[in-house]
Amino acid sequence: MRLLEFRLKQAVQPLTGAWQMLPIAPRGSTRLGISFRPLQAAAFGLDVRPTLQALLAHPFNIIRLGAYWNRMEPQPGAFRTEELDWQIEATEEAGKQIILCLGPLKTFGYPEFFVPAHHLRQPFAEHKLVKASQYPALLLAATEFITRLVERYKQHESIIAWQLEHEAVDPLGVEHSWRLEAGFVEQEAAAIRNADSTRPLMMNGFLPTSLPVRISQWWQTRNQGDSLALAQHLADMVGIDYYPRHALIPFGKRTLYLDGSQSRWHQSRRKQLIAWAASNHQKLLIAEGQAEPWEVVTVPTNPLNQGLYSCLPEQIISNYNNCMGWFGEQVPLFAYLFWGAEYWMLRTQSMDSSYLQSFERILENS
Repeated sequence: MRLLEFRLKQAVQPLTGAWQMLPIAPRGSTRLGISFRPLQAAAFGLDVRPTLQALLAHPFNIIRLGAYWNRMEPQPGAFRTEELDWQIEATEEAGKQIILCLGPLKTFGYPEFFVPAHHLRQPFAEHKLVKASQYPALLLAATEFITRLVERYKQHESIIAWQLEHEAVDPLGVEHSWRLEAGFVEQEAAAIRNADSTRPLMMNGFLPTSLPVRISQWWQTRNQGDSLALAQHLADMVGIDYYPRHALIPFGKRTLYLDGSQSRWHQSRRKQLIAWAASNHQKLLIAEGQAEPWEVVTVPTNPLNQGLYSCLPEQIISNYNNCMGWFGEQVPLFAYLFWGAEYWMLRTQSMDSSYLQSFERILENS
């Protein structure tokens, strides 16, 4: 069924060898990399440390790591850095560069919200902006956490950028409608720059690829703009999150999807970003290029000898190719970070290496 970008499809699809036949777009100067989500790896039942070590053995350039506030400060006065320390140490031993997401409120990877309970006794009110004037103690704790992280890690030459928040002023998925006020984030950005003025600040935002998502995002963020707009205003590097296909609602054995992989609705926003980057000599990167399924569950399933419609192995390559086609010599893409590396390892453990091999093909042939 086709209506605009809607698709009604069987979620579980047969695997094919299409990923082996697709051409690979040249990357030029673009650095390739991944994000690593230890919580997602654990949710898949993977052993976190060997999983990261196995991924780091591949010849990519950059990895994005996250500082998860409630895990580093589980109670007042705590500052537990062991988990992040070993990730940075392993990454440096592998010779990779790091973009470190400091959070503090929002960090990539479900559930994306990691404020310690002792800093937020009551949940944020839905459909409201989280304003600095209303949460001064939380803002103070957040900026102190940011400063402490930067002071601890800024001597590591492997860290090439600090990321602030995750999709900073967009709603938190479909589960919560509250949003951070731009002024709250501006004060966090100032804290990072006060602690380290030598590294670029990276912020990311979701690029709508279909008309329904574009309308929804505009409506929800109309009073202060979306996260990409704020990144253009505050950051030195703007990260684009690109997910062209995702599930909406299950209907029996089928699922309704939005598929914007061939849509033109995102072209104007994308062209505006590229023109802005050219005029202001700013760097753009794909902070999250979809390379794992986005179904109606937060942890994608792992069907034996089959794949999921929202991201089959060949789409790892086609999504990458599409993005490479957007950029040229005038505005080269700084980096392309694939999203879903933990899922590839789960699939490989389940005797399907096609997801990981699709990534390897890009590394070898781009």
